[in-house]
Amino acid sequence: MESIIATPEFQVSLLLFAALGGYLLASRINQSAVVGIILVGVLIGPSVLGLVSYNEFVRGLAHLGAVTLLFVIGFEFKLEDILKPAYAFVALAGVIVPWIGGYATAMWAGMDFTSALFIGTALTATSIAITANVLQEINKLQTGPARAIIGAAVIDDVLGLIALAITNDVVAGAFSPSIIAFILLKVVLFLALAGAFGIFVVSRFLVKLDRTPFVARYPEFIFIFAMMFAFLYAMIAEMAGLSAIVGAFIAGISFEKLSLETSLDVREGAKFLKIIFAAIFFVSLGVIADFKAVTLDILPFLVVLTIVAIITKVVGCAIPARFAGMCRKDALIIGFGMAPRGEVAMIVALIGLERGYIGQVVFVAIILMSLFTTLITPIVYRNWFFKGEYCEPGPSS
Repeated sequence: MESIIATPEFQVSLLLFAALGGYLLASRINQSAVVGIILVGVLIGPSVLGLVSYNEFVRGLAHLGAVTLLFVIGFEFKLEDILKPAYAFVALAGVIVPWIGGYATAMWAGMDFTSALFIGTALTATSIAITANVLQEINKLQTGPARAIIGAAVIDDVLGLIALAITNDVVAGAFSPSIIAFILLKVVLFLALAGAFGIFVVSRFLVKLDRTPFVARYPEFIFIFAMMFAFLYAMIAEMAGLSAIVGAFIAGISFEKLSLETSLDVREGAKFLKIIFAAIFFVSLGVIADFKAVTLDILPFLVVLTIVAIITKVVGCAIPARFAGMCRKDALIIGFGMAPRGEVAMIVALIGLERGYIGQVVFVAIILMSLFTTLITPIVYRNWFFKGEYCEPGPSS
């Protein structure tokens, strides 16, 4: 029986079955499908039934889901939508305030300097996969707050990378401004060159290719090319030190104006892939959180850390948004939209554990904090900001 459960076929079938259960649960509790799917992921994961663990296979599928999701989201944006100075202001404050909050919380809990430094770094993270999906559900991706969230989150990823590099250097006793300058240069070059190459070279090439007899014979060719391009950019982004989803997002932006006559619709095909893999990604966020690891000793720290994580991101992003001229509601939408830590903080926590910066107890706290902050945004959006505006919920919307 155990050998059957371990097979890829069973694992995929169970993950998708859990996603279907998530839809049903979401409809019963009147929440976004994302919330239902993550909760069912908790149910089938180590916390309750233990049917699925966050092994390399599940992790790989989840990674594909996050990349595909942001590739599809990128279709709705232009490169200039995410390059406004106001978004950099929001992102900068949204990194500094949570870092201070995380550091102070760790010191309050009696942790050493290294652990406190790293916990502050973990709180700087932002995962836009959940927020972007929820905004897409309600057809709000073209609004000002949505563009601000996406733009600030891309910059946040860069700043988070710098924060992690600074933490590594400070712990090692070898902080160097030249390393930070090199990271900034590398990231700026990637965003500028990758965006320009995708928009002005690849997209135009595919339009010309679409008119050839070869593509008329094989209409699926350009769709396969586009998906290859998305994963290639995701890989290059990781090589540059960024999250893979940033690379996928830039690839999606590259095809924002792609107009094909002969080929299969790239957007439509990518959306169908997203339905499957994004659902698995959301399930995996529940699977990775093991509530059995929570003890009475860790519980107070977990509660305080989660509250601090939410408040510092909301305040740190909403106040700059207000200064940038946005109304109070839009500023709060941005603040809560930047609050999910998701898989980004989970990856940072794993790095800290492997390098000995944090222990198992703190690792568990960061993982669960990431889950709770990920759940809060769709709940707040559905029941407060966009109450009554939801379409039929689901990652495919």
